[in-house]
Amino acid sequence: MECTTNRPGAYCKFMGKNGCTFVAGACFEVIEKCDGCGRIVETEAGRFCSVYPHPEMKWQRGICNFATHVRPELPKDASGKAINPLKAAKRASKGR
Repeated sequence: MECTTNRPGAYCKFMGKNGCTFVAGACFEVIEKCDGCGRIVETEAGRFCSVYPHPEMKWQRGICNFATHVRPELPKDASGKAINPLKAAKRASKGR
């Protein structure tokens, strides 16, 4: 449904017949860590994330998985090569 609180006219999965069903009844504004992200939408009410209604919660445990401006650093082995996490997990499960 279309948002009627912070981002009027934009699609929002939290909007219901009785208004916004998110915890606070509206989306929260982006935080400093979000600056530079391509998912920020600027409206008259402020700057909001177009994907997630509470951006601060996404940054509590590290890098936000929706962030377009930050990339996680890949782990490297002793030789300095980047390790593919999927292959490393498969090797570990086989008992190598």
